Amino acid sequence: MCNVSIIINLLTKGVKTMLAILGFLMIIIFMILIMTKRLSAMIALMVVPVVFALIGGFGSKIGPMALEGIKSVAPTGIMILFAILFFGIMIDAGVFDPIISKILKVVKGDPVKIAIGTAVLALLISLDGDGTTTYMITISAMLPLYKRIGMKPLVLAGIAVSASGVMNLLPWGGPTARAMTALHLEMGDIFTPVIPSMIGGVLFVLFMSYCLGRKERKRIGVAEIDYSTMSMVAATSETAYLKRPKLILVNYLLTILLLVALIKEVLPATVLFMIGFAIAITINYPNLKEQKERIMHYADNALSVVSMVFAAGIFTGILSGTKMVDAMANTVITHIPTALGSHFALITAILSAPFTFFMSNDAFYYGVLPLLAKAASGFGIDPAAIGRASLLGLPVHLLSPLVPSTYLLVGMVGEDFGDLQRSFLKWACGSAIVMILVALILTIIPF
Repeated sequence: MCNVSIIINLLTKGVKTMLAILGFLMIIIFMILIMTKRLSAMIALMVVPVVFALIGGFGSKIGPMALEGIKSVAPTGIMILFAILFFGIMIDAGVFDPIISKILKVVKGDPVKIAIGTAVLALLISLDGDGTTTYMITISAMLPLYKRIGMKPLVLAGIAVSASGVMNLLPWGGPTARAMTALHLEMGDIFTPVIPSMIGGVLFVLFMSYCLGRKERKRIGVAEIDYSTMSMVAATSETAYLKRPKLILVNYLLTILLLVALIKEVLPATVLFMIGFAIAITINYPNLKEQKERIMHYADNALSVVSMVFAAGIFTGILSGTKMVDAMANTVITHIPTALGSHFALITAILSAPFTFFMSNDAFYYGVLPLLAKAASGFGIDPAAIGRASLLGLPVHLLSPLVPSTYLLVGMVGEDFGDLQRSFLKWACGSAIVMILVALILTIIPF
């Protein structure tokens, strides 16, 4: 009996090791393919996991696993679809024109001021905890300005995702709530002590924006903008007939009510955006022909983004369904040397960046975090410290190919996902390092 038990344990261990190897290889090959532009992100998200599932002998289970993943992202995909349509209507109606005009007057065509202004705007909007809303408003307000003076839209996308990455720690943003739930702790145990680290991350984002702005200023100089002709140009633009100046207050009120409802979770975000869009398009464009034109105008962008979300669903469904995620997490945890046990909080903080990059937040916080906390307790480390540490790598998370809102971001600015990763992963890592250093210096987590 003893020999049989040993054989079973060895076989089980061998299977887990094989799954972990397959998981790591799948992610590495996926990243290489999209960063070298051998495949588009959407195609790679669908093809790569299917190939590795076949290699792992899961051929008969691919369908159910992929379908489960698609079901899990369906609400997000629908929400993004109607968010694009809602904010598209607001842009067409001229809701953001006054904001753009004021920003133009403040920044005076200086790329440094524009970059910092972008960061401040994104940080403020990120207070609602929803990356989709942050990107929709920030890009809608700032992209015309970037294009006008010749700044790279990729810079705009990078600043927006970096700001959102830091503010993602807010309890209503998702990850912090998951950590509290998984470890059965309160906000005062996990989030409140981490606020100084968030402040450090915010300052780093502003510093990054300054550096990027200086680089753009060196490339294109400071643009001279004639404000006296701005209204004249706007009036003669080809989209002037879409503006609804008489409805500006109504549109502002509708947008504010929607954001408040999203923050207070009056209804699911998907339902709120659907209702908001229905009201917005009916008020601003009551003519059915105009409504059809507006929907067709945003169909291209909406289709490319939403299809990416459902493709990501196949990736996450197979990664989770094959148990590759679990095997990868166990492999990493079991290979941490005992001598480093006293530094488990720091190890958790460092691991949180790649873990949340390569797997969904649900998989990490509900699956891996309890394992990390249990392992740390053996070295006398408080689970709350592990919970706090698990949040510090989140700036890297939003550049993951598994985050639906990031596809919305690159779609809005018309850039490639791989280019965004190549340009801003180093900045995201820098942000995470600053947050970890602040946490160590202020003993938010033990060294």
